[in-house]
Amino acid sequence: MKFRTSTSSVARSNTPPEAPKRFSLRIAVWLLDNPRLGANPSVKHVAGHLLKQPARQGVVLAQSRLGQLMCRDCGSARDQRIGYELLRQAARAGDRLAQQELSKIED
Repeated sequence: MKFRTSTSSVARSNTPPEAPKRFSLRIAVWLLDNPRLGANPSVKHVAGHLLKQPARQGVVLAQSRLGQLMCRDCGSARDQRIGYELLRQAARAGDRLAQQELSKIED
């Protein structure tokens, strides 16, 4: 019978909890900014899933990009309302792209 030692649990707690959030954010932004991949609806879907958790945690870039994605590419009114709210939160935090997108939507 094997027992876990206290050193293995200490080693796991030393890893930064922010790494997966930043990694998924970087991948999502890369997917959306890639000229070949960014236009594909399935790639946008994957990027949206990657952006969801960081946006919930308050990452302004994730809120801005997910809000833009939901306002532009989602057909349902519910998704567009959620996207608009994400854009408003990012714009309040000072994100210029979110502010510009809000001004386009409101006009």
